[in-house]
Parts: sequence; C-alpha cells; structure tokens
Amino acid sequence: MKKLRVGIIGNGGICQGVHAGAYLEEEERVEIVALCDIIKERAEMVQDNNFEDAKVYTDYKELLKDETIDAVDICTPNYWHSKIAVDAFAAGKHVFCEKPDAISVEEAEKMFEASKKAGKVLMVMRNNRFIDISQYAKKFIEEGNMGEVYAGRCGWIRRRGIPGKGGWFTTKALSGGGPLIDLGVHMIDLAVWLMGNPTPVAVSGATYCKFADNDASDSVNSNFGDKVEDGIFDVEDLAMGFIRFDNGAVLQIEFSWASNIEKETRFVELRGTKAGLCWDPDGLKIFTEKDGKQLTEKIEATSISSGHGENISHFVDILTGESDSPCFQPQQGIDMIKILSAIYESAKTGRQVSLI
Repeated sequence: MKKLRVGIIGNGGICQGVHAGAYLEEEERVEIVALCDIIKERAEMVQDNNFEDAKVYTDYKELLKDETIDAVDICTPNYWHSKIAVDAFAAGKHVFCEKPDAISVEEAEKMFEASKKAGKVLMVMRNNRFIDISQYAKKFIEEGNMGEVYAGRCGWIRRRGIPGKGGWFTTKALSGGGPLIDLGVHMIDLAVWLMGNPTPVAVSGATYCKFADNDASDSVNSNFGDKVEDGIFDVEDLAMGFIRFDNGAVLQIEFSWASNIEKETRFVELRGTKAGLCWDPDGLKIFTEKDGKQLTEKIEATSISSGHGENISHFVDILTGESDSPCFQPQQGIDMIKILSAIYESAKTGRQVSLI
C-alpha cells in the first residue's frame, strides 16, 4: 500500500508532545515528508528527532506547492487554523487540525466550505472521544441504558495553570480566548458527543480575568506555549456558562486556568432517566438503581492514552479507506465555535444569546 505523504505545519509543543509520536506509530501507513514552522530551528529539531528525511519550510504556502503531499496536519496557534486549512484545501490536500477548529464561526464555516469544494477530508482533533472510558460510555448510552439524557455538567478547572503567559495563548487575537476555547473544546465536545450531538440553540455565560498578575503554577499544562515577559494578557482565566439544546437538554460548563479551588479537575457528568454517569481521567462511575436500591458501578480507565494518537490513526483510516465512518463531522466543529463565541458575547452583554 502506498504510504500517505503528510506535512506538519507548526512544530511547537503539541506537535512535539503528541503528533510526532503518533505519526511514528503510523510509519507503515504514513510518511512525514515536510515540516514547517516560522522558527526554522524548531522544525529542524523535529526533523532531527523524528523525521530525518522530511523537508523543512518556514512558509506553509511553499509546503503546499508540493503536489505529492496528500494531507497536512495543522498544529499552529489558533488564529492560523482556518487560514491554513482553506489554503490547503485549495492546494488539494486533506486536513487534520488541532483544536479549536477556528477562532470565529465565520472562519469555521470557511473551512467546511473549502473542504466540500475540494472534495477533501476535514478532521479536527477530538481526542477525548477515543479514550477507552469514553468509548465505553458512548456504547452504554447508545444501547439505551441511560434512557433520556436530559442534563449535564462538564468542566476543566485548574488551581494554577496558565499556559504560555504573555504569548499567543493569552493574546486574544491569536488564541480567540482563554480557558473557554483552550479547555472548553475538550470537555464540551465530549459531553455533547455522549449526549448524541444535539444542536445548541441558546447559551448564557460569564467570564473573569483575576490572575493575570499571578505567576504561580501547579499544572504541567502551564508549560505549553512560549512565555513572553511583559506580554499580552487580554483573555479570561475563568469562564462559566449554560447551554440549551434543541431536544430540551441542558449543559452547565466551567473552565479555568486559575481559580482558588482544591486541585485541578476535569469531568463530564450526565443525567438520564434510567441512569447517570460521571467521567474523569481515572475512570467512569455509573449510577443506577435496582429493586429500589441505588447502585454505583466503577469502571477504571485501562489505558493511559490521551486519545490523540488514536484520533490521528482514525484520520489515517479514513484517508486509506479502512473506515468510511468519520467520528468527527465538520458541522460539529461549527456548532462548537458557535457555542464558544456566543458565551463570550453573553459575557460581554450580560444576556442570553440565541443561536437560531
């Protein structure tokens, strides 16, 4: 079988920490033939450590001129996701992109339209769907064991864990926002996916920035991004909100980079008419009853995988024809950015925002 020829655009932390290793695991099906980063030395480091035969670029448009490249993987700051994707589709490439899909609804829609026009695959990272306990929960719900799933809560709350302070993470023009867009994509997507992907119809929310001058950290995640002394910090460090869906279900959300809480936590809690469940990285708890007695079943996570590699492998499956059922649909990405954008709007106006 001919190997897929892939170029990785953006060779910073997420590329080095996750994507490069995932592609090395796929070396029988994928060849990384190009690396691109505006900092040449960073691309050369990924080349030296992982893909010695890959060509190095500092301009992604030059990379896209290579007609032998089948697909690109975008690992840049958020602002560039949609712009590079649209150009890649115009150049006839498939696209895998790190989350979030884009920093505005308009940009997310441009990505989707460009993919349809080119007849190419668009997939955005949704790694939490591929974790073993997430797969278990999805099957449990789809088999009807939860009954009607009508309400939930989700969050990723850090005590102290601001990434790349002063750099692109905390610069709204480049990131699109703070923990809501950085962490919210993960847990909101997992919750909505488990709920059956209902369509969001209204949101309300509030955001706060209280720790821009605090340099404390207790989270390994704060090592992401390049810190810039006296740089920009014009995003929130806490977001809370409420989402309504077209089927009547609701979802409460909370995301923070910094809050005075006991410890960092991330979770998805769903409530159904037959059962409830609570997901966290260590495992799954399922709450049911039988013969009038309340029962709690605990299912421990059996893998330490974050799901990133499995998500990339799924993208490869789709491109090679080994699967014709993509887990991610671009409309889900548009709905996600609608939610996030509307929460920021609600926080600004103090009012609920309708999405229909």
